[in-house]
Amino acid sequence: MQVTKYAHSCLRVEHDGGVLVVDPGVFSDPATALDGADAVLITHEHPDHVDVEALTRAVARRPVTVHGPASLTALLGDAVETLTVVGPGESFTAAGVPVRTYGGRHAVIHPDIPVVDNVGYLLNETVYHPGDSLVVPDDVQVDTLFAPIHAPWSKFSEVVDFIRAAAPRRAFALHDALLNTNGLGVLDRQYTALSGTEYRRLEPGTRIDA
Repeated sequence: MQVTKYAHSCLRVEHDGGVLVVDPGVFSDPATALDGADAVLITHEHPDHVDVEALTRAVARRPVTVHGPASLTALLGDAVETLTVVGPGESFTAAGVPVRTYGGRHAVIHPDIPVVDNVGYLLNETVYHPGDSLVVPDDVQVDTLFAPIHAPWSKFSEVVDFIRAAAPRRAFALHDALLNTNGLGVLDRQYTALSGTEYRRLEPGTRIDA
């Protein structure tokens, strides 16, 4: 299985001839990420995780299955016909990739902002994308963790503890498009020093084996 990291929170997974895309949001060059996609996983409804216009165009070009939380039904417009609603604790296959789901709710941004649905995805029993939450899978040893390193809802110490609790073999940065060069440099050093695992931030377009 090969994973390409696009900007912010988007992953493109190629496995046994299938193409699976996670969270093609507005910061993530979604048109390129979605090119030739067979299936899409969406963690939640925020635009940095799903570009509805790009997804609608992709669905119009070729058959694409979409999985995501129920809150997407009011958002996807014409693309809603392709949506299979999923919640935490489910297992299914998307583009030939075994998927398990975790979490259920987005992390709290502020008490005055409603909390939306959020589903984390474990891909092929090895790669975990939590979306906008810090929920640790409690029934599997994660090999490759994509950790949301910066967000309006996150605190550095909580993300470090999340990575340590998941105890992956390696961790890669996720949810980093709101940072400038200064912030990226500081956080890269801190996560490398404190995460307790092999930590890296991948430049957009970088491909890894998983």
